[in-house]
Amino acid sequence: MKASEQGLHRGLGERQIRLMALGAAIGVGLFLGSGNAIKMAGPGIMLSYIIGGAVIFMIMRALGEMAVHNPVAGSFSRYAQDYIGPLAGYLTGWNYWFLWLVTCVAEITAVAIYMGVWFPDMPRWLWALAALATMGSVNLLAVKAYGEFEFWFALIKVVTIVLMIIGGTGMIVFGLGNDGVAVGIANLWSHGGFFPNGAQGVLMSLQMVMFAYLGVEMIGLTAGEAANPKKSIPDAINSVFWRILIFYVGALFVILSIYPWNEIGTQGSPFVMTFERLGIKTAAGIINFVVLTAALSSCNGGIFSTGRMLYNLAQQGQALPMFAKTTASGVPRRAILVSMVALLFGVLLNYLVPEKVFMWVTSISTFGAVWTWGVILVTQIKFRQSLPAAERAALAFRMPFWPYGSWIALAFLALVIGLMAYFPDTRVALVVGPAWLVLLTVLYYALRLAPRDIGRDETPLGYEAGSPAAEQLLQRKK
Repeated sequence: MKASEQGLHRGLGERQIRLMALGAAIGVGLFLGSGNAIKMAGPGIMLSYIIGGAVIFMIMRALGEMAVHNPVAGSFSRYAQDYIGPLAGYLTGWNYWFLWLVTCVAEITAVAIYMGVWFPDMPRWLWALAALATMGSVNLLAVKAYGEFEFWFALIKVVTIVLMIIGGTGMIVFGLGNDGVAVGIANLWSHGGFFPNGAQGVLMSLQMVMFAYLGVEMIGLTAGEAANPKKSIPDAINSVFWRILIFYVGALFVILSIYPWNEIGTQGSPFVMTFERLGIKTAAGIINFVVLTAALSSCNGGIFSTGRMLYNLAQQGQALPMFAKTTASGVPRRAILVSMVALLFGVLLNYLVPEKVFMWVTSISTFGAVWTWGVILVTQIKFRQSLPAAERAALAFRMPFWPYGSWIALAFLALVIGLMAYFPDTRVALVVGPAWLVLLTVLYYALRLAPRDIGRDETPLGYEAGSPAAEQLLQRKK
């Protein structure tokens, strides 16, 4: 069998997917203090994370219901095509591809900045290129190699947060690092109350909190390569909310108890300050290493996501057929390589164009996150409605509180859009984002990317007769 006919391999184990789900939900922002969101909500930011985490959990359960029923590459893009229509699948796929492309550019740049702390004389572009080459090489090996790197990246973040929570709790209860004087938790209400800026502060912080969770939906993309998707996907998704409570809310509870909320961010990362007070002199270097691995993890996941999404788009006939081919080890090499080339262009733009222009481009990814989550919810509603009653009752993994959970989550996303319109810094996303969708739609019709009606034995336009991609399209048509 030719390498191009192998298809994706199910090389991701339960251990890897479980840690990937957790790693995707913990970003660099937590380690740097979530400063802007804390300034808006004060200690009430913990409530914002709980609300946002609950909504993300509902979105992930909606995705998981479909992923367990039909574990395929492309995940929500494929489901959008099947249950909403080809245009929806196309827009979601290309939107998500570009979303991660932009995110990867930012993460590669972050790697260069973190390395600059240790090697100030080295040019940043060299570290950015090294990060791209390293993570790209990992993705080109095999999906198992990607999963193993993500496992250890996530484990580094988890261990750091656990140590900070344990050490911080020791300071709060026993006075560790504070001459034996217990710090207590009075800082949670001593500086203007638990909600110093009222309910409005919590509300205003929601749009920032939600984007901290961007990437957790990537677990859906692993369904096509999970060794046992019917077990590993539900386990990973079910653990998301509780892990968010422990790691996000737990870490913020410790930080906001030890330090007044209105002083956080003025003296550096609270993680660094906490470890230093516990007597760890190299705390700054340790946290720099952790945020470096967090950025590399995001870059690694971004390359994985862009490659799989492009592979799926090619299978749907909405990208060049060459991207639907894989290597003997089941890696969509061409899809990954073209994404890496696009990333090189993005890094170049990051250094050549003014910062404001780059902000306009990243606003597409901001809008793209809400679009992706909204499409997942709408698709799940359509998916449920399409099933016969008997098959609906036999679903192995269900969306809870159906149908109210889906509609409440959609209403919450509409609220986030309203908050984006309220803030000048994010308002531009509501101009650039829809404009990007209009451009994609024009290209969709101009390039005739809509799958045309085909007979039972007619090869889809642009595909080799007898190729796996063509056979899949024909089979679904039947």
